[in-house]
Amino acid sequence: MHTPSKDIFKAYDIRGVVGKTLTAEAAELIGRAIGSEAQVRNVKAIVVGRDGRLSGPELVEALSNGIRAAGIDVIDVGRVATPMLYFAAYKLETLSGVMVTGSHNPPDYNGFKMMLAGETLAGDAIQALRQRIKEKNFSEGEGRYDTYDIAEAYLERITSDIKLSRQMNIVVDCGNGVPGAFAPVLFRRLGCRVRELFCDVDGTFPNHHPDPAKPENLQDVIEALAKTDSEIGLAFDGDGDRLGVVTKDGTIIWPDRQLMLFAADVLERHPGAKVIYDVKSTRLLAPWIREHGGEPVMCRTGHSFIKAAIKETGALVAGEMSGHVFFKERWYGFDDGLYAGARLLEVLSQVDNPSELLNALPNSVSTPELNLKMAKEGDNHELIAKLQETAQFDGADEVITIDGLRVEYPDGFGLARASNTTPVIVLRFEADNKDALERIKGDFRKVLASATDAKLPF
Repeated sequence: MHTPSKDIFKAYDIRGVVGKTLTAEAAELIGRAIGSEAQVRNVKAIVVGRDGRLSGPELVEALSNGIRAAGIDVIDVGRVATPMLYFAAYKLETLSGVMVTGSHNPPDYNGFKMMLAGETLAGDAIQALRQRIKEKNFSEGEGRYDTYDIAEAYLERITSDIKLSRQMNIVVDCGNGVPGAFAPVLFRRLGCRVRELFCDVDGTFPNHHPDPAKPENLQDVIEALAKTDSEIGLAFDGDGDRLGVVTKDGTIIWPDRQLMLFAADVLERHPGAKVIYDVKSTRLLAPWIREHGGEPVMCRTGHSFIKAAIKETGALVAGEMSGHVFFKERWYGFDDGLYAGARLLEVLSQVDNPSELLNALPNSVSTPELNLKMAKEGDNHELIAKLQETAQFDGADEVITIDGLRVEYPDGFGLARASNTTPVIVLRFEADNKDALERIKGDFRKVLASATDAKLPF
């Protein structure tokens, strides 16, 4: 038995190319390590589920065999969206689950998102699993195997709580990801008229990639809104934990602006509540949250860091630029694109013109996420560490280093941070106007060019 490649053990999950770095044998060993760690944490059963990828059934079987060989029971909830797996872990009172998903990666990828005893495994906890496999430090036993259909309980839980003020007429694009099996059903039960785009689950993703963070993947929604009487468009990623939103006129409402609407809604009921957002988000969020009576909290990017911050601060809603939205108010504090879509419609159904409400949210001039590719794994972290020590930014008000370098100016900000999933530096710029944006980009260009030969993407 070979120890799986260290490259698949990422910051927030385990992920690799099926049949190459992620094999059935590797999945079984990872299952044994997870099961053994579960024993230490006094966990008796783990819920497992999978998205719509073709490799899902084989990997779930191998993973389950490994978990059971460590003496832990497995409850298999079948093909579900990632948030439904989290919901099952709460509903079935295991507080532990493994989701077999490649999220928005290409079709030949797959991986595992893991939660044990209520804690989302990340960073050192994921590396510890690899260490366990290397040392063959496994518990032994014979866990049981059961199946459970969670879909009805999940849909019922949302529809019993969320009520729309009027019928909404929406476009739903699932990009052939697993949300296609559940999102149209959910929104029809909430009383919507639903125009479906690519809602048949197909692990080859024949139409466009299921990643609403990229504008090219939202073009079909934009076109459907232009050609039909639908009033708003929702798009989901491959495993359903992220939401994309498009208005009637084809404007993409990026997740940091979605969070403004969610924050204002939650703060109406809970004045003074904390709202968490990640370092990639707009600088217009903090003043908006304060204006609406809340306390803004900036956090490192990454769903596991945000979940930890929610526990630590007691925040009632959180979001990050990539599209993960977390509700602690009326929900469980995990990221759920389908639930976020339902909460969005609840707010929008109270007005006659939802697009007008969304388009009126504060906005600024900004770049999309830009990626500076580095030669190899680790180079990105080294470069950021070096810049945190040495970089000088003239005219900056503040340099925030909780996650890379976020440099705040009187009229904008620039961000450079190391991605935790690929060897790139993630860059983002925002300003009050185009001139300020160019000036801030110029500052970063100068600093980066003095520290690396890599080709700058801006």
